[in-house]
Amino acid sequence: MAKSVAKKASNLFVWIILGLLFVALAGFGIGSFSGGGSRIGSVGDIEITAEDYARALDQEIRARIAQTRQPVTLSDLQAEGIDQAVLQSLVAQAALANEAARMGLSVGDEAVAREITRIEAFQGINGSFDREAYEQVLRQNGLTPAQFEEDMREDTARSLLQVAVLGGLQPDQAIAEALVAYQGETRDFSILTLTEADLPTGLPAPEEADLVAHYEANPGRFTRPEARRITYAWVTPAMLMDDMEIDEGALRDLYEARADLYRQPERRLLERLVFIDEAAAEAAFAAIAAGETDFDTLVAERGLSLEDVDLGEVARGDLSAEAAEAIFSDTESEIIGPVQSVLGPALFRVNAVLDASEVPFEEAEEELRAELAAEAARRVIDDLRDPVDDLLAEGATLEELAADTEMRLGAIELTPASEDGIAGYDAFREAARLAEEGDFPELLELSDGGLFALRLDEVVPPTLPPLDDVREAVAESWRAGVLREQLAARGETLVGQLATGATLESLGSVSAEAEVRRQDFIPDAPPTLVAQVFRLSQPGDVVLVPGADRALIARLDAINPAARDDPTTQILTQIIGQSVAQSMAQDIFEGYGQAMQAEVGIRLDQSMINAVHTQFP
Repeated sequence: MAKSVAKKASNLFVWIILGLLFVALAGFGIGSFSGGGSRIGSVGDIEITAEDYARALDQEIRARIAQTRQPVTLSDLQAEGIDQAVLQSLVAQAALANEAARMGLSVGDEAVAREITRIEAFQGINGSFDREAYEQVLRQNGLTPAQFEEDMREDTARSLLQVAVLGGLQPDQAIAEALVAYQGETRDFSILTLTEADLPTGLPAPEEADLVAHYEANPGRFTRPEARRITYAWVTPAMLMDDMEIDEGALRDLYEARADLYRQPERRLLERLVFIDEAAAEAAFAAIAAGETDFDTLVAERGLSLEDVDLGEVARGDLSAEAAEAIFSDTESEIIGPVQSVLGPALFRVNAVLDASEVPFEEAEEELRAELAAEAARRVIDDLRDPVDDLLAEGATLEELAADTEMRLGAIELTPASEDGIAGYDAFREAARLAEEGDFPELLELSDGGLFALRLDEVVPPTLPPLDDVREAVAESWRAGVLREQLAARGETLVGQLATGATLESLGSVSAEAEVRRQDFIPDAPPTLVAQVFRLSQPGDVVLVPGADRALIARLDAINPAARDDPTTQILTQIIGQSVAQSMAQDIFEGYGQAMQAEVGIRLDQSMINAVHTQFP
């Protein structure tokens, strides 16, 4: 079973067990292959046609496009081995169909019709089967009703075979229970943390010989990554904004257009509880006034939640005239009513009073000016695009662009860690990655509406700088290594003291962790801590867990079995039981399928497979 868990999703019979036996409707734009007579192979007496293979590939491509929202080609599928997975799926289907035919499994017209009428794509507006829609969808996919119905007949027969093989499979409950007991177990443990402050003598200062030895032993740590020296010319709206002249009238027009943002009327945070009639509302109000109940209780008695009665921020104009007058003229009461609302007699609860506010034009002016300046700068950049394109086409250099246009010249030694300035733009980093020495600069767009063009001047290979250039980094790395070693040594000394009778609490400040699961993570602790604790077998056992800047001594205090009556454990039992059953089914069905294929043989025509591939762009 463990073998199956690690298999890739493209595994031959994972496709089958997941229900991918049915031929999907796809194949838009795929040409036919001699009317479907050409075949790419066969399993036993069942042929796999070139048209089937082309349709399956096209379906996979379209599914990828829908998922990624990016163009996908056959080459992309081949790079990931997906074309082989598609072919294996067709082989699996053919093997099942051959076995079903050999066993005499078949289904009648009534069963085929029943399956077809259940397909949503063939249903009309009223939800019933629509013959016209059925034929239209098939035409769009290059199929005739006879072809599709025969495919459905074979698919249904294959599914009967699958049920026959796996229908009686019952997973061993003991396996699921054992896995739940393992996964649901928790542990309590105590931790003594050792840091640099706990070292008796502290850390020594490195000698020159120490630095030289560390530098020579670890060149990879100090080697600078490959860098691409790039010259670029660019312009962004932010560069031009300060030079944009903004008309005062345009600022005031924008301010008035944003009046709802800058001028807020007086508002209330309200909740409203509506009653069937005035008498019921008055009785409720009287009960609240007498202290016999409260607003929350009335809401709950009606089977409502506070979210159901919450109105949020409400201005005077949002209410009926009567309710607005009652609520906005009363600045003291929490409960107001009964008043007539648009839904009937109601009590209102006022949770907060929000005074009217106004941001004057003078305060909003800077924000408005920046917005209009950015828009104006983007228009200038749009007007710049064609002239710059023309200059580049005429052979202008980036230096000439910067001299003759609003674009500015820059240079960068780009590495994967670069993120400042123009390196912060994804479009620039991607263009820089693809650039080759000698390429002509191309005008490209930045995400904020800016433009840039670049030139790759040199690719600097990974370089180990001299020790003096990285002395500080070498010293820090040496210090980190020595700290880790000394903390581990100190921890081993203390573990030895525990073995001779000392208690963890007598060695320093101890923290406690309770009911920790195997998958839990303890903040600020080495990532292996929990796994190390779960390797301990008896309460009282200890383990030393070294870390980068601290070492931990953990003592196991208790082993807590999974609580079988806990709802979480019950859910986990169901999930693991299903997983065990699926894994067992996968193993059994894989073995069955391999036996079928070995018995009847598989024949594939690589030249025809290649011919199908040529039909794809």
